Amino acid sequence: MTRPRASLVSVADTPYYHCVGRCVRRAFLCGDDRLTGRNFDHRKTWILERLRLLGEIFAIDLCAYAVMSNHYHLVIRLNPERTQAWSDREIVERWTQLFSGPDCVPRYLSGAPLSDGEHALMTTLIPVWRARLTDLSWFMRCLNEGIARRANQEDHCTGHFWEGRFRSQALLDEIALLTVMTYVDLNPIRAGLVDSLQDSDFTSIQQRIFEIARTRPNKSAKPSPKLFPFIGAEGSGVACALPFNLQDYLDLADVTGRALHPTKRGGIPRDVPTILNTLGIAADEWLKTVTALHTRFHHFIGAPHRLRQCADRRGWRWVRGHAAARRLYAKVNE
Repeated sequence: MTRPRASLVSVADTPYYHCVGRCVRRAFLCGDDRLTGRNFDHRKTWILERLRLLGEIFAIDLCAYAVMSNHYHLVIRLNPERTQAWSDREIVERWTQLFSGPDCVPRYLSGAPLSDGEHALMTTLIPVWRARLTDLSWFMRCLNEGIARRANQEDHCTGHFWEGRFRSQALLDEIALLTVMTYVDLNPIRAGLVDSLQDSDFTSIQQRIFEIARTRPNKSAKPSPKLFPFIGAEGSGVACALPFNLQDYLDLADVTGRALHPTKRGGIPRDVPTILNTLGIAADEWLKTVTALHTRFHHFIGAPHRLRQCADRRGWRWVRGHAAARRLYAKVNE
């Protein structure tokens, strides 16, 4: 059953969400079109450009991304506290980079006097815009609509480019966040398109690797959206960073990718990677979850007690994923 987005997204539950946008009819509208023989990889660059722009406007942080031929994955962090630090003028300046607003906006920004009616209108609109600048649905709307308009203009057509709704999953704790970020970053490897993290084009993990090495592949001039840093990263603080060490995450992704690659089947050694032992994640269940995330969980991902809390807060009987959560979190509860 389709749930209203307001019942699925709540910062009181978690600021972290996994979002998936898919091309209509799952057509390859961002890659190789098998019917026409045309290649649309340049549209993947459009998505990165749009993510970079929206990251500069919204109070939303990008943790991970993967842009595939017919869909994309994002892991994002809502940050409503940041909008509270923005002045009314900054809210208006940010919002009007995307939407024109009423006719009185240019006068408001120039400091010109407003009529009583115009002043009342701006007083009403600014709190609305402030809330929208940290709203998941408005972020995804601004991402998808911009790409759809551009693609339809290129194809000289009208109609839907994306499926009707993006899919979202609330990531309720550190294990859920780590699992989904790895799932997202390993999309090209899991699909058998590439053999290594460094070759995984249009993914956040490739961007992080190149940023560490301060290099870029010669074949690429892809835009780089700003990524939310890992704990201990240069310029980041404990209170505003992903709760993992970047090197531990890269080691985990590398080992998991080797185990999941269609031509490199294997297992995760018991003594590595460190982060699995630190968080108490069962290695065998980790691999199964990263392979089949969407069949194990639905709208929420987290420990069993967090899933029960989400159901209780909404007056639901249950949320899907309890059995998978008990297995994945088995060592945590020992």
